[in-house]
Amino acid sequence: MRDPTVEIQPSRPTIRHLARLRRSRVALALVVLAVAGAASWRFVAPAGFGAFWPPARQDGLGRATQQVMVPPVPVTIAAAARRDFAIALRGIGTVQAYNTVTVKSRVDGELQQVLFREGQDVRQGDVLAQIDPRPFEVLLRQAEAAKARDVAQLDTAQRDFARSEALVDRGFTTRQTYDTQKNQIAQSQAALLADDAAIDNARLQLSYARIVSPLGGRTGVRLVDAGNMIRASDPGGLVTITQLQPISVVFTLPQELFGEIAAAMRVSTLAALATTQDNKRVIARGALQLIDNAVDQATGTIRLKANFPNDDEALWPGQFVNVRLEVETRKESLVVAAAAVQRNQDGTYAWVIRPDGTAEVRPIKIATVQEDTALVSAGLKEGEQVVIAGHSRLRPGAKVVPSRPANVADAQTDRRAQ
Repeated sequence: MRDPTVEIQPSRPTIRHLARLRRSRVALALVVLAVAGAASWRFVAPAGFGAFWPPARQDGLGRATQQVMVPPVPVTIAAAARRDFAIALRGIGTVQAYNTVTVKSRVDGELQQVLFREGQDVRQGDVLAQIDPRPFEVLLRQAEAAKARDVAQLDTAQRDFARSEALVDRGFTTRQTYDTQKNQIAQSQAALLADDAAIDNARLQLSYARIVSPLGGRTGVRLVDAGNMIRASDPGGLVTITQLQPISVVFTLPQELFGEIAAAMRVSTLAALATTQDNKRVIARGALQLIDNAVDQATGTIRLKANFPNDDEALWPGQFVNVRLEVETRKESLVVAAAAVQRNQDGTYAWVIRPDGTAEVRPIKIATVQEDTALVSAGLKEGEQVVIAGHSRLRPGAKVVPSRPANVADAQTDRRAQ
């Protein structure tokens, strides 16, 4: 019998056989997994993906090959269109009230009533405040009494002169007395003229007791309260009124543009548009009023002033705005979205979409760019579709998937309507 304590060692050929068997089983399992994965992908893959997974085809030797296809590039396009194109100059300006008045008292007295509210719209001639009128009424009555006295004196002088005139021819009175009485009439008449002036002055001072608005506009902060004594010499005044309709914008441009602006002003009135700081929204539309009569030598700029109706009060004194001054309008010009214009070492170009839906690189010439619109001088035709977004993935001849076209003219109209 064999001793059970003795371990039987397998032979070396047996160990090698088992290792080969394990490797064969692992390889078989990998092959089965690969086949199952390919089958499951074929049945599970999305239907839309088939366009990017081309079927196998055979080459001339009957071997299966895979066709390489490039997926279409999604882009946004816009059409070149013809419309009126405004050539504009840009500057930065400050809104200024058309008129500003600090209302002050023209007489001394007690402020009895304040008849306006802070921030109120007032019209020219509206009563703003009332000063105690009694001292001025007294002065008016005194002036009227002085006139009545001088009227009586004139009547007496005229009667005396009439008697002297009848007696001087008979020799019953002297020529000196006659001349004196005649001059007395002239003095009384002069006194009456002075009395009329004194009465007018007293009435004027009395009218100053009612403080009225010198213009239509918006009141500011009240500077004096009722009950205080105010004087004509007070520096602060009662309130400040600013005229907001119309309103002005003062802005600057380089002095090199003076000739172009002056020549355009001689032809027609130049439109001025006040825009937000990012130039995306037009705040108000107005017209250029004047060019300042001197160049600022320190900055080399010229000052210009434009007026705006400001019916909606979108402009406010002290506000900073961008100003677009339209110096020329080119009729029926070919324009395209500025985003379509690309640049390289050879100049400007655009990606144009052919009728077959492929992209083409087209050299173009641009006369000028205003905001989001470019004026095309050569290289494009009306109606041609150009790419305005998605340039980075394009290659010449690449198929594209365009988004909904946006006509440049319509987009510009929408922007201006904002």
